[in-house]
Amino acid sequence: MTKQKNYKKTLIACYLGFVTQAISANFAPLLFLTFRSTYGITLDKIALIPLVFYLTQLLVDLAATKFADKIGYRACVVASQVLSAVGLVLMAILPEILPAPFVGILIAVVLYAIGSGLIEVLVSPIVEACPFENKDGVMSTLHSFYCWGAMGVILGSTLFFAVFGVENWKILTFVWALVPLYNTFNFINCPIERLVEEGKSMGIRKLLKTPIFWLMILLMVCSGASEATMSQWASAFTESAIGVSKAVGDLAGPCLFAMFMGMSRMLYGKFSEKLDLTKVMLVCGIMCACCYLLASLSTVPILGLAGCALCGLAVGIMWPGSISVSSQSCPMGGTAMFAFLALAGDLGAMVSPAMVGSLAEKAGGDLKTGLFAATLFPIILVVGLTVLRGIKKYQIRDEKH
Repeated sequence: MTKQKNYKKTLIACYLGFVTQAISANFAPLLFLTFRSTYGITLDKIALIPLVFYLTQLLVDLAATKFADKIGYRACVVASQVLSAVGLVLMAILPEILPAPFVGILIAVVLYAIGSGLIEVLVSPIVEACPFENKDGVMSTLHSFYCWGAMGVILGSTLFFAVFGVENWKILTFVWALVPLYNTFNFINCPIERLVEEGKSMGIRKLLKTPIFWLMILLMVCSGASEATMSQWASAFTESAIGVSKAVGDLAGPCLFAMFMGMSRMLYGKFSEKLDLTKVMLVCGIMCACCYLLASLSTVPILGLAGCALCGLAVGIMWPGSISVSSQSCPMGGTAMFAFLALAGDLGAMVSPAMVGSLAEKAGGDLKTGLFAATLFPIILVVGLTVLRGIKKYQIRDEKH
């Protein structure tokens, strides 16, 4: 008698995978001012830390299209946890032992960014390959754990600093490193299936020649841009909207945004069987554009803050929804498709916030001008989803005839 596989273990490992990614993305930014005061690192150098993090993720996304299937999911996802843990540990150690502390920090960032990139590429297809019912809902709930992870890191770190002092940040770094270390053993032991049988996936060349795949790429770029832009500028909005200190703004803005984004993903996960995914994404795209307009055009500060917070609710379903729609539209896309989707999402997440900052600078530091321009991304998403719905209706009509 064969033992039934416990895919709940796989799901828990994948949940913690996204929590690990949230730690990698959100912990170091809380220490930027500490790095400046402790090691004398200038702000322009500190600004390179998130750039190096996201650039490394992009390169890993690109490389994963080639090697992930050859090496195998388990080896790659176990490596993602090990690299994340090692990177976090080295962030506390290398600045103390290297002549240039900044170089030590960058080495650590590159290591855990490689881990984070592998998580992003592999966790979604691992869950997609499990025999769960209601894949859309499972995928949405899965991605909500990034939001809860982000909130946990920000609130947990703040509490630690309040009790033990920010000078003990290295101890906290070791504590956060325990999450991927523990999860390494989860991924070693849980059942992992192949998304597409060996030799049956479309292959990169065929995938790149499929027109609907490029529509999926467009949706992912817009999803990444819509999510990351407001997320990265949330703190500035909280500061200006309710007149709190920068420290409180840094916490309340990103936390409020992450909370609403997590709620959105959990709610869709619960009710997805009764909902049409593309219709929900269309409504969310329109709502997101309205939130950007509210935040950028409102003269009432509290309405600007509401636009920022509710934007989290609107963007929540975009990234996991785009992945689910892609799986339905290109079922034989394989790991390469998931890697390209992650690459497109990261590209949007890199380009749009930088564009907003640049336009705001040109407008004399007016952040609202930059955010008004970023409304373009949810609008393009809505257009793309409308085209997709048209294609699906045509295909259904064609099948009937």
